[in-house]
Amino acid sequence: MKNLAAVVLAAGKGTRMKSEKPKVLHEIAGKPMLFYPVNLLKKSGAGKIVLVVGFGSEAVVKAFSDPAVSFVVQEEQLGTGHAVMCALKELRGFPGDVLVLSGDVPLIREETVKSLLELHRKGGKAAISLVTTDVEDPTGYGRIVRDAEGAVTRIVEEKDCSPLQKKIQEVNTGVYLFSAEFLHSNIKKLGKENAQGEYYLPDLIHLAVEGGLRVDSVSIADATEVMGVNNRVELAKAAEFMRARINETLMVSGVTIIDPRSTYIDYGVAAGADTVIYPGCRLSGTTVIGSGCVIEEGVVITSSKIGDGSTIKSYSVIEKSEVGKENDIGPFARLRPATILADKVKIGNFVEVKKSTLGKGSKANHLTYLGDSVIGEGVNIGAGTITCNYDGTNKSVTRIEDGAFIGSDSQLVAPVTIGKDAYVGSGTTVTRDVPAGSLVITRAPEKVIEGWAGRKLKGKAKEKK
Repeated sequence: MKNLAAVVLAAGKGTRMKSEKPKVLHEIAGKPMLFYPVNLLKKSGAGKIVLVVGFGSEAVVKAFSDPAVSFVVQEEQLGTGHAVMCALKELRGFPGDVLVLSGDVPLIREETVKSLLELHRKGGKAAISLVTTDVEDPTGYGRIVRDAEGAVTRIVEEKDCSPLQKKIQEVNTGVYLFSAEFLHSNIKKLGKENAQGEYYLPDLIHLAVEGGLRVDSVSIADATEVMGVNNRVELAKAAEFMRARINETLMVSGVTIIDPRSTYIDYGVAAGADTVIYPGCRLSGTTVIGSGCVIEEGVVITSSKIGDGSTIKSYSVIEKSEVGKENDIGPFARLRPATILADKVKIGNFVEVKKSTLGKGSKANHLTYLGDSVIGEGVNIGAGTITCNYDGTNKSVTRIEDGAFIGSDSQLVAPVTIGKDAYVGSGTTVTRDVPAGSLVITRAPEKVIEGWAGRKLKGKAKEKK
């Protein structure tokens, strides 16, 4: 659609957000709200995208730097018409149609934009096409005024409405499609003789009607699709609607979500068929979960890959890691960044793994820390094992080769290598390499002092007297 350009209005501070951060950078389901209209435009194939920025412009430009996106700065906030005037500097000579969206309307659907474009170009070309909706309480919205034949004649902003106009429930959504020729020819005709003292973009509709030009409209049934986000309450509502969409898409594709209302899955997360996700989970970033997995309650997974048939048990945390097929993780396990687990690995309760690889079939079932480790296949790591990877200055690697057995309560002081099929006796501190097939043990000899407990108790009795 090289003959379609788009302008996204994202200059406002959003004072009702009560934040130092630009409103459009506040997140909804893991993405800044401005991401959604921009992403929609990219998917729709818009040939040129212009973002109008203002408050916090440097942060917005940094967040959305992209060869497909141009930026213009609206130094003064003089209304939506003025914002589009600023954007048209980037669209000089553009011959097609110009779509205008708001950066704080994240729920707009691609299907709605497609319908608007089809209507706009059907049976000749309209000067303007716009999206409207009906709301029970229209307070704060511009009202759609129609003539006796039902044609749109103008939009009247809330503060300029007569008492009768205030009763109109059909409202402006801020989504417009203009003929570029009409827009360039008429944008400077806008005045600011209104209650706000601003240049209103909707006033172009009245100018088009006066000029005998065609104005079309698409009415959508679901007003939530075009809800604006102006404060934290609306931010939370928009996030709720977006998560519902995400969850619905996953469920339709074959994922079971036990309670969608209490399951938090961010935009961009993928999951395979027959995976079951329990309540209280949070899945975010670039996370990809395979088929036939079980994600139990309270699990947090960030930008990680989970292989087919794996079970992530309750309240485990996985961050920037790769988990192979048929793994069994948790409960209460933690995989820190750069952890890579092969197939059929077991990481049990209260085990923490950081920047380590574990080979096929290896397991650490309880109360263990594995950091900066390279662990082979079929290794058994007993409860209470610690890789001592940091000496206060440097971090070093522990290597445990295939088939080794690490007894409970062992400390492996890196850099150190435990050879293939070697045994580390329980309670051992290993400071040197252990040859393959060897047993290493550093236990102190046991000493039994007979009668000691009785004498101790007798002494305490005397003290009490």
